[in-house]
Amino acid sequence: MTSRIPRDSRLRLVRPRPLAAAPSAVNQRRPRRPAPRPPEGTPAPAELARMARSGLADAARVAHWADGALGPGRDGTGSDGKGTLSDETAGRAAEELGLTAAQVRAAWDTARLAGLIEVHGDSARPGWRLRAWNRDDSAVLRGWVALFDAWSLASPEPTDREPAAVAEVVSAMPQVLSFLQLSAGPVPVEQLLDLLEQRVTELRTERCEIPYGPQPEPAEEPETADAPLAPLLDWALRALASVGALTYGDGQATLTPLGSWAVWVKLEQICVAAQSPAGNIEVAAEEMLRGCAQLRPNAARAEYRAWLAARPVGSAVTELLGAARGDDALLRGLAFEALRVVGAPAEPDVRSVADEPTLRPYALLWLAEHDGIDPEDAHEVLTREEATWLWVDTAAAVADHGEAPMLVRHLESALQPTVPRLLDEVRAVGHPRTVQVLVALAAAHPDPALAKAVRRAAFQVHTGG
Repeated sequence: MTSRIPRDSRLRLVRPRPLAAAPSAVNQRRPRRPAPRPPEGTPAPAELARMARSGLADAARVAHWADGALGPGRDGTGSDGKGTLSDETAGRAAEELGLTAAQVRAAWDTARLAGLIEVHGDSARPGWRLRAWNRDDSAVLRGWVALFDAWSLASPEPTDREPAAVAEVVSAMPQVLSFLQLSAGPVPVEQLLDLLEQRVTELRTERCEIPYGPQPEPAEEPETADAPLAPLLDWALRALASVGALTYGDGQATLTPLGSWAVWVKLEQICVAAQSPAGNIEVAAEEMLRGCAQLRPNAARAEYRAWLAARPVGSAVTELLGAARGDDALLRGLAFEALRVVGAPAEPDVRSVADEPTLRPYALLWLAEHDGIDPEDAHEVLTREEATWLWVDTAAAVADHGEAPMLVRHLESALQPTVPRLLDEVRAVGHPRTVQVLVALAAAHPDPALAKAVRRAAFQVHTGG
């Protein structure tokens, strides 16, 4: 006979699983794509990191100085709302570091582009990469790649050129860099100019539209299309040289080992996305996340990077947050995993959604990790109610996409020490999927008494009890 007395089944007290727990609910038997190897002759990651540290030495010195010498908030920055150093602070840093004020400002700007200094609203503060600078090679390389991606901001663009022409050259430079990477040696500037002109012509053709309304006389048309591109190519190559991506002189350009490696990484990311069955690089965020749900975590992160590389950061973050607001809890967790790949540029948008009940637990965990809290401890920033809401949301993802044993194991991640307390708090948080989660859990659990208690709780929630 079975006892009719409900059991007070104890739950094991374990730390909540990461937000990526739900994706593990789907099929993970997909064969892995062999890890690609960089081209022959590419230095080892440790050597690349040493090169990056050397090139960013002044930026790191200024960032460390600011970390120790400046107070919180905007104490050392100007009033432009962009985290620019004030004249007084730049002079003080120059005196203490043995640099000129101009060198300090240049190093400060480089530190911001590399993520060693992060601007939040009208204040600047040390970035998480600065904390890991001396011990984490991958953090150093990510910082250098962030600087490489921002090469067009590293040097002032020509003021005597049309902004549209500058934008065209910036859009065309990835193809020029790819050619340099494939050439694996010095390339004459004349050859690069021919390639740039071809690519700019393609861009203009792709966006060609039928004009409507009265058209200006030919003499009045802007000269953007006929303006020579050689001065803009010179600006682009000098800017890339200033961040350490290439060497430029004597009428030729050559990628540095760091630059060659960074271009290869980006080409590889695009190839990974192109080989995926869903063609993730081309699709909207929601469809991309669904495709990544079938991948292992490392492969999924590669997909995120490739998808992000193909679109502006701002619109990509907006798309990801839009997908996170949907009804599928699995996509919600995956969207914030993709936002972790975005990193610092996503911080203002993530902070802005922290008051939305559906996204709040995810946003708070993201922000905690972004601020340097260990992912294992980040859950401590959540209140009991927020952690319970997240438990239900993750359980909904498992119920929709996982298998019954995984839903049963999900009980282990609950904060509550007993099933009755868990049920009480789950009913109190008001998650819209509470009934479905409890019904699925009752159907999956092998303990008849516990399953009965869970079904009773589901009925009470359903009837408003």
